[in-house]
Amino acid sequence: MIADPPRVDGFELRALCEADGPGLLDLFSDPEVCAFMDIDPLVVEAEALDIIDWAEALAAQGLGVRWGVRRAGDPRLIGTVGFNRIERDRGRWGEIAYDLARDQWGRGVMSAILPAVISRGFEDWGLLRLEAMVTTGNQRSCVLLERMGFRLEGVLARRGWWKDRAWDQMVFARLAD
Repeated sequence: MIADPPRVDGFELRALCEADGPGLLDLFSDPEVCAFMDIDPLVVEAEALDIIDWAEALAAQGLGVRWGVRRAGDPRLIGTVGFNRIERDRGRWGEIAYDLARDQWGRGVMSAILPAVISRGFEDWGLLRLEAMVTTGNQRSCVLLERMGFRLEGVLARRGWWKDRAWDQMVFARLAD
């Protein structure tokens, strides 16, 4: 089942659900966390619930999944990780995405979690290619992806439009071994 999260020592991953609304609001109300994302910082819980509805619909259709991230034994939502898109009809690829609370940056959270997410895509689901779209300027994400074996394939100029401006996006990819 697509919504089943990978197991990662020291962390709990589970599909986002309505109960995650307050935690997601807290996470995405931080302007630093949202700086390179296609959303403005959240203000009310209804905005967080809209994101959760999107994630639940994605999973229900088998087109993607977004798991909430917590440290084992701690109820606080510290991030999300998953696949914004999984393509199985005209290809075998997935687009990974992740975010993390600012107080968790530089603490190895995604370095611990992403190998299991990558494995889920390649080994469990038979994907041949994983992609990540990174907004230009997000150097931390670039370094993380390169450490995970992704390579920069190019820059898509003005691919995104949010926060009243055009954004370039870098395409990182990793192929199945």
